Amino acid sequence: MKRWIALVLLAAPLASAQVRSIPADAKVGQIRHLQDMLVEIDGAPQQLAPGAQIRDTSNRIIVPSAIPPGTLVKYLFDTAGQIQRVWILTPEEAQR
Repeated sequence: MKRWIALVLLAAPLASAQVRSIPADAKVGQIRHLQDMLVEIDGAPQQLAPGAQIRDTSNRIIVPSAIPPGTLVKYLFDTAGQIQRVWILTPEEAQR
């Protein structure tokens, strides 16, 4: 029983680690939240799609107002031309 508990405790940090899979066709830009579901990417206002996901560097979903201004991101549009998915890049991802 003690071995099983030790195994669970050792595996817990590995289970919480997530691999980010950012599509190759995602565009790169600097983002800034303007208001509600409106953001600015590289100086152009863009509407976030209903249900848009914004992921921080730890791959957690955040609200648009939590985006630090001037943050480097990768993003995808939906079929209506609205921003559907946003990934805030880590320094390592930004260098690639």
